[in-house]
Amino acid sequence: MKAVRTDRELECPGIDAGLRARGVELVTLPDGIPEADLITAVADADLILMCYTPITAHVIDAATKLKGIVKYGVGIDAIDIQAAMRRGIPVVNVPEYAEETVAEGAFTLMIALAKRLQAITAAVSRDGWIWPEQRWLGRDISGATLGLVGCGRIGRSMARMAGQGFRARVLGFDPNVDAAAMRQAGIEKIDHLRDMLRVCDFVSIHCVLNEATRGLIGRAELACMKSSAILINVSRGALIDEAALVEAVVEKRIGGVGLDVYSQEPLATLGHPMSALFGRDNVILFPHLTFFTAEAMRRLEEDTLARCFEILDGRPVTIRSLDPRLRAQTAGVVFG
Repeated sequence: MKAVRTDRELECPGIDAGLRARGVELVTLPDGIPEADLITAVADADLILMCYTPITAHVIDAATKLKGIVKYGVGIDAIDIQAAMRRGIPVVNVPEYAEETVAEGAFTLMIALAKRLQAITAAVSRDGWIWPEQRWLGRDISGATLGLVGCGRIGRSMARMAGQGFRARVLGFDPNVDAAAMRQAGIEKIDHLRDMLRVCDFVSIHCVLNEATRGLIGRAELACMKSSAILINVSRGALIDEAALVEAVVEKRIGGVGLDVYSQEPLATLGHPMSALFGRDNVILFPHLTFFTAEAMRRLEEDTLARCFEILDGRPVTIRSLDPRLRAQTAGVVFG
């Protein structure tokens, strides 16, 4: 058996060791590998593991022995699932390993911006001390209004932290979650996104990327927000019109931004569409690492290996995701 794991920059020693212990020949490839080189590597592969690298129809068609594709993570936008389905090749992700972890990351970004943590610690590191001048004035989470764009598992975890933990008012926009379910999670359902954005002190995005949600937070939505509002995104970069976001920050039409995800990754301080956001004390740019804790990585490695072994053993692979793209599969899968 041969497995190819892309994106080796994301170190997963448990996955690599587990596959090799089962006698699997493992090839690891770097992020950004050209499609032609990837096609060569997977030509005789039984299994592809990917995190960020696109697995296109060309790649799938070239892998004549392929038994399955495992996304060691959540998002599946970079996989041509239709091409895999045409060949009866199951695609699976690991959807549950970091739900609380990513919610904690989003809350960390929010509270750090609210308390001016980045600006104040930079000033103290430079000057040794600062006095309580207006420019260092922070804000409370308690009594503020948090709006959630997406109220799935991560969004509900965020709601619990803000509502029960900090006594914030929590609003939610999610056409796929009814008011009763939101109410049970401590969230007040709002039917129209812009209506919610107008009243929020903080907005945190927690939804999947698809054709309906691409650019969901656009120029008009940003214009609805308070000039003091703080926007957090730990989901997918393309959920926001990033050019419009950069303009809103530069022109001081929004109070602050905490980002962990970007349409174009990795970031760069120069020559990147988001480069203008570097060095601003009301912006935190995190390198897509809110998921990256010891506990979450242990869960990720264990679940990934379980899915790999199901595929390599010829058993149906367990789909735990509720994503309809994965739920539409009929070959080689079982739904858990």
